[in-house]
Amino acid sequence: MIKNNMKGILEELPEGVELVGAAKTRTPDEILECVEAGLKIIGENYVQEAERAFQVVGDKAKWHMIGHLQSNKAKKAVKIFDMIETVDSIKLAKVIDKSCANIGKVMTVLIEINSGEEIQKAGVLPEDAVSLVRDISELKNIKIMGLMTMGPFAGDPENARPYFQKTKKLFEEIKKIDLPGVEMEYLSMGMSNSYKVALEEGANMVRIGTKIFGERQYD
Repeated sequence: MIKNNMKGILEELPEGVELVGAAKTRTPDEILECVEAGLKIIGENYVQEAERAFQVVGDKAKWHMIGHLQSNKAKKAVKIFDMIETVDSIKLAKVIDKSCANIGKVMTVLIEINSGEEIQKAGVLPEDAVSLVRDISELKNIKIMGLMTMGPFAGDPENARPYFQKTKKLFEEIKKIDLPGVEMEYLSMGMSNSYKVALEEGANMVRIGTKIFGERQYD
């Protein structure tokens, strides 16, 4: 099933769009099956789950942190991940920067935008994004590669469109600013239920889990 799902999605995605396989709660063997079917980027929400899966999969694929990263997990995270898609504060960026400096690594990151401006959600508010990008651009061991947004959970994918549009507009605005260590290359938007709308609004990176692995089984 997983291999057929992977094949279908990879054939469907336009050229130049990166697929991140959202592997939350999935077993290392399921993740490995995806990689063997052509998945090039694994997205993990938790460092602990990523560590377990990494022991099986290793560097057969790239690893992206797509969940909120706690500062106290940064030291472990920078050893596994190739990109952290969820940087939303200068405090977290400084911890990542310091952890990377200790191992001689430059971490590529995306700035997470709270496009729905929801109090309980992670992400920087759209109006604060430019100043955050400026602050982070001064750190030597971080390279900003674009933006990511979740948007409010909306049953109908069409409801997500305004939030994707808002993030795309911000992406284009930041792209015009010449800053060291900032290359606005990736716009990560859309998940299993909304990625088609996200693609229409300019996403070139999508995070898909359920459509690859099937529905999550919770204990």
